[in-house]
Amino acid sequence: MKTSSPMFCRVDDRMLDLPKHPQAALWPSELITLGVLFAIKGVGERAFYRWISQNHGALLPRLPERTRLFRRLKTHWQLTLRFLAKLSRLGIVDSYGIELIHPVRRGRSPQQFGKAGISNHRWIVGTKWCVMVNHLGEIMGWVWAPANAYDT
Repeated sequence: MKTSSPMFCRVDDRMLDLPKHPQAALWPSELITLGVLFAIKGVGERAFYRWISQNHGALLPRLPERTRLFRRLKTHWQLTLRFLAKLSRLGIVDSYGIELIHPVRRGRSPQQFGKAGISNHRWIVGTKWCVMVNHLGEIMGWVWAPANAYDT
């Protein structure tokens, strides 16, 4: 992880006060670094786990099994809130529509995630992600809602 070592140092500096659970295989800073790498890589769980175990397995000798790793990432998402920027007076808020399925396919599945709504003057079926950014481009907060939520 030569390219991500500065990132790991920044993550580790914010997580110094968190102890490792006695039964945990990874420290909280290692877990968050893996979550950030997963988000940056932009591939599925299986492909990411294969990549991280083959290319960086020597750096992570106690890497848990794939499903256990992604369950831990899902249950420890609150740790990412430590990396939000401090609130400032100058900033903007904007929403982005994330289309999960094509509008023609709406209602075909009983387990459909997301709603139909308008984003960027077109119909989407999915969610909206609203982000608040300060004058330096740092994220101060975020929230998501169904696509039929009003932007204001």
